Amino acid sequence: MKEFLQINPADTVAVALRALPGIPAGHKFALRDIAEGEDVIKYGYPIGHATRAIAKGELVDHHNIATNLSGTLDYSEIRLDSSPATERAGEESSAFWGFLRPDGQVGIRNDIWVIPTVGCVNGICRQIVERAKQGIVSGKNADVDFAYFPHNYGCSQLGDDHENTRKILRDMVLHPNAGGVLVVGLGCENNQPREFERLLGDYDRSRIRFLVSQEVEGDEVEVGAAIVRELYEQALSDSRVCVPISYLRVGLKCGGSDGFSGITANPLLGAFTDWLCMEQGGTAVLTEVPEMFGAETILMRRAVSAEVLQQTKDLINDFKEYFLSHGQPVGENPSPGNKAGGISTLEEKALGCTQKAGSAPVVGVLEYGEQLGPRASGLHLLSAPGNDLVASTALAAAGCQIVLFTTGRGTPFSTFVPTLKVSTNSDLACRKPQWIDFDAGVLLDDVAMDELLQRFIAYVIDVISGREHTTAERHGNAEFAIFKTGVTL
Repeated sequence: MKEFLQINPADTVAVALRALPGIPAGHKFALRDIAEGEDVIKYGYPIGHATRAIAKGELVDHHNIATNLSGTLDYSEIRLDSSPATERAGEESSAFWGFLRPDGQVGIRNDIWVIPTVGCVNGICRQIVERAKQGIVSGKNADVDFAYFPHNYGCSQLGDDHENTRKILRDMVLHPNAGGVLVVGLGCENNQPREFERLLGDYDRSRIRFLVSQEVEGDEVEVGAAIVRELYEQALSDSRVCVPISYLRVGLKCGGSDGFSGITANPLLGAFTDWLCMEQGGTAVLTEVPEMFGAETILMRRAVSAEVLQQTKDLINDFKEYFLSHGQPVGENPSPGNKAGGISTLEEKALGCTQKAGSAPVVGVLEYGEQLGPRASGLHLLSAPGNDLVASTALAAAGCQIVLFTTGRGTPFSTFVPTLKVSTNSDLACRKPQWIDFDAGVLLDDVAMDELLQRFIAYVIDVISGREHTTAERHGNAEFAIFKTGVTL
């Protein structure tokens, strides 16, 4: 194994692949003397500037480097790539086994979900699931499970917050991973069940049912449990069918990142994204907009049109304005864990983060809570913050059946769709096998990217076909979070 890696010939820092004297593994050190105020180069781009003179061989971290980010930019100098990456034919089209829904979507799970319109009925939803399961023979069908999703919202909200709640709940109710959904309301909330029902459009009334607790005569839990049992019995008749991999929509996310994220796991997801979008006609969605700051021009140049370029500019500047409107700096992002793992500035984090998008052209930009169109394919950008649970929820709500999540520090969570964890280093995979599904750290042991990509493709297909389940699924981890920006009444 090499001792260090210079990622780009233009870089003025290298990454220690194992602990060196004074340099922890995953951290940077100077390849030459760097003057105070001079840009520090990694991945071939500036990741900030030196706050003091840095000697050759010295550790470069948040104590001697600072961000160059400040406010919004007009990006008028950005030009579309004159030779963008194009679709390339794969040797053969891949397929997986999924649940084909009446609306043409494909689910990778067939679970029964109980979703509250308002936080006041969280406890009722829990009781409904518990009581429904009491009347069902255990193990009758391993492909059908139960989940309820408590949240704090649905009332005492105004404006964008109220609409965000409605949109995310709508997206969950209509998600193809659910074999059946019971929507439980209270009756007096702002998110009125009847109004919310209209938001669903022409939905499948055999698969989606409603219960308004204040309108139920008698025990609403028993009534709800009876509905859930009906949905379960109906879901038992659903069968997986073989469908092209072009039906797959993956969300791309990283969290608990470290200095290896941009070297191993994120490039692996980038290779997967290119394979899925440019060879198989599938869809990938990249979010964490604040973690694009500093690398956004790379994505802008890959826009397929002037319209998508403008949408990408607006995506970035609108999020910067969100930070500035709250009096917060746009570049204050790396967490204590990020810094301890070797990431010093937001630019450095972004240049590693955006590698999950590979080299595919950017074909569309989605607003928060917006769903992918029925014929969408290719790489899309999605408006959402960097917070792991909020961003992963937004990816699932957009229509992604699975979230591919890279991590260097480790995290056990999952959103409401399977969340597959890819470790950036093998030490994490060994220490936390109950969190990690796939180890990309072997790339540091000279395993070839092409070889690991084929292993990863095979593993993902096993997961989406139901032959494997993620560690988070096996531990019953399934949560969601809604982006809140305004006041609470």
